[in-house]
Amino acid sequence: MSDDYKTSKEAFVSGMTGSSIAHINMISLVALFSVTLYSALRTRLPASASISFPLELLILVLPLLLSITLFANSPLWLSAILMIPTGLLLLLPRRESGTPLPSNLSPSRSQSPAREKEHTVNSNRTHAHVQSVTISPLPALTTYRSHMLLLTFLSILAVDFPVFPRSLAKCETFGVSMMDLGVGSFIFSQGIVSAIPLIKNPWHLKDPLLPKVALVFRKCLPLFALGIIRTLSVKGVEYPEHQTEYGTHWNFFITLALIPPLEVLLHPLMVRLPISFLGVVVALVHQTALSCGLTTFVLNAPRTSLISANKEGLISLPGYLAVHLLGLSTGTLVLPPSPSYFRRRQQQLAPTPRTHADSDSDSDSDTVADANTTSRTPRAGTKTAIELFSYAAVWWVLLAAARALSAGGGVSRRLVNVQYVLWVAAFNTSFLLGYLLLDLRFAPGPGPVRRGAYKPPVAPTRAPALLEAVNRNGLVLFLLVCAAFTCARAYILMRTQANVATGLVNLAIPTMHVPDWAAMLVLALYAAGICAVAWAFCQMRLWRF
Repeated sequence: MSDDYKTSKEAFVSGMTGSSIAHINMISLVALFSVTLYSALRTRLPASASISFPLELLILVLPLLLSITLFANSPLWLSAILMIPTGLLLLLPRRESGTPLPSNLSPSRSQSPAREKEHTVNSNRTHAHVQSVTISPLPALTTYRSHMLLLTFLSILAVDFPVFPRSLAKCETFGVSMMDLGVGSFIFSQGIVSAIPLIKNPWHLKDPLLPKVALVFRKCLPLFALGIIRTLSVKGVEYPEHQTEYGTHWNFFITLALIPPLEVLLHPLMVRLPISFLGVVVALVHQTALSCGLTTFVLNAPRTSLISANKEGLISLPGYLAVHLLGLSTGTLVLPPSPSYFRRRQQQLAPTPRTHADSDSDSDSDTVADANTTSRTPRAGTKTAIELFSYAAVWWVLLAAARALSAGGGVSRRLVNVQYVLWVAAFNTSFLLGYLLLDLRFAPGPGPVRRGAYKPPVAPTRAPALLEAVNRNGLVLFLLVCAAFTCARAYILMRTQANVATGLVNLAIPTMHVPDWAAMLVLALYAAGICAVAWAFCQMRLWRF
């Protein structure tokens, strides 16, 4: 391919210093305001009306695209545009939801408490503490993960166009940007959903270690294989690559494949220690190693061996593990019916000086109580919001302290230092809290009830259908986007090489010279295409990871 094109392309995405945390937060607030508009519209429409796919695309996806392109430097204006119709809709009376049907209530309502308790105790004794817990869907988590995925998909293509500000592209070494945040947020959100098996069966933490590691590693082999395939495809077409992201051969898929086995190795410690504490410890140990010489190695060592060639990917792995653990801890808060549920079950795992008989009796009674709570009580949204707020405040305070002390020299995605870990945790916890508060604010109620009359339970909310579709197959869509980009860029580069060799007109138009109007048209069609694929497979899960 043309050396001039490759050099200019590498320069177009290199040497970035980023933006500010406040700017990134203002851009991300657009996503919250778009959901607020959607929720206001859904709760004010007649019961017979529904929000169609094009309208969801317009309300929930287009603002995300505008926030990272045309309105990237003035995101508050876009937020104001979204809030005007929202305010008008909120002036209208709210639609009453009516009384939920018995089939929409918790399954345990149809059973007698005595019979359910007897079944729970017998199941506990038969299966030796292995008890499956039903985790109801959390619309706030679905919305949060879907918006994070959509922003990632859009940024992957938008960064190739000048309409995407360079301040939002990945920073060279130190700095904050939207794309730097997206990588950590993906790991954090994977950590949240990784809490599901631990919540359903906390005794999984005490299962034999080596079989668990082998099983998880086998599940992650497809991701590792995809990482190898991507490396070979990029090298095969000599695509301009940014080596300081992960290294010469390393890429995000390899990191994503190695995190779950590393988490399993820490299961014996999770029996005794809070997961959030483990995440902070891993981040601090990693930062200590960086301060003792690894930073110099990453920034200055020549790429003369396989290890030094992939130094960014290898050295950043413990930092991403810390991000994953903090996400896992957040999952144990928001997914159970109560934020203290997993802590209580975790305490049952730790050895105590009590006698064996007392221990068995207390364990049985605690398990029965937790099972009854899980099956009968709706999720404690207010308590979860308070707990999330507390954790978000802690992460922001720790981040401010780390920045004041210049710990790690600044936020660095390349090193995944302690400031980056804390920033990712603070941001994601805060915005997940924002989506949860919107759920609580717009939760459908049964309408006015006379004083002293029976008040039926609140009907469960649902995330927007389009966002549910994106979340259901988010990883598959991510792989599809990456595969499509690899093939498309390979074709363009081969055409570029052929045209230069033969002296013909260059038919491949470099994206960095495309005008803004054309770039927005391409990006809008691209966003619609991704959402259409997600919508087409909304009823099935293509790959469980």
